[in-house]
Amino acid sequence: MNVLVTGGAGYIGTELINLLTSNSIVEKVIIYDNLSRQNYNLFLGLKVHYHKKIHFVKGELLDSRSLRKVLKDVDVVYHLGAKVTTPFDSSDSHAFEQVNHWGTAELVYAIEESNVRRFVYTSSTGVYGSSDAEVDENSPVAPQTFYAISKMRGEEHVRRLTGKIDTYILRCGNVYGYSKSMRFDSVINKFVFEANFNKMVTVQGDGKQSRTFIHIDQLSRALNTLLTADVKGGTYNLVDKTIRVFDIVDELKQLIPALEFIFINQHLKLHQLNVKRDVALNEALGVRQSDSLREELEEFVSRFSF
Repeated sequence: MNVLVTGGAGYIGTELINLLTSNSIVEKVIIYDNLSRQNYNLFLGLKVHYHKKIHFVKGELLDSRSLRKVLKDVDVVYHLGAKVTTPFDSSDSHAFEQVNHWGTAELVYAIEESNVRRFVYTSSTGVYGSSDAEVDENSPVAPQTFYAISKMRGEEHVRRLTGKIDTYILRCGNVYGYSKSMRFDSVINKFVFEANFNKMVTVQGDGKQSRTFIHIDQLSRALNTLLTADVKGGTYNLVDKTIRVFDIVDELKQLIPALEFIFINQHLKLHQLNVKRDVALNEALGVRQSDSLREELEEFVSRFSF
């Protein structure tokens, strides 16, 4: 089986590539990435006997000719490639629109002319916008940032493949946890870094807002399992737990007693989002509920050099 991963050099992609290369049914893994984040850690430390499986192509999602060429003989596509610049997801609307919306459209056009049999698109729970009540896949979408709008538009293009090939839209929660291709702009990862090295965490708003999260190990294992899993195509929420921002800080303070925290615009009540955990999907993909947040944070902190 030949697999293509767009954005394969990124935060999630790096972990998925490690699993795919060790998967016995995978013969070739093609990484398609423009390296715009200038993160090259994927290219370091991979086990030697997996090298022959991996092929890297530096390319853009808007390059239709390159996409059609790289899709030759590919069986499964994971579309992880996207512009993500948390917390600046409400700036530079043109870039989000071009990469996440029209880049996804170009990929779908190319897949329609290929022999790809399965397509997995990582969307975001951000498409639901803000809600105090718990939302699920049947809830209306109401994206409030340029990033979330672009991911919703991408979903619309991906749905054209429904009925033609196995098509999965996974609305992922906020991803956190250690990867050698780290992102430190997402909330938990940012807090852990600041707590470990600065002993100071900055909280926007009153800290009572909640978000829905999934650990990167859970997400990458789920994606790897979906390579062959007998799961009906469709749109799913892939999340694990909902946590208040202030509770994240509280757990970190238990680990690092010297930790201090300050509030910025504490009078503001920021938007929150609680997404229902899809138990059936998680069981099908082998995603068990994760360990306690404190244990995960403790393991994360242990990864730092000092």
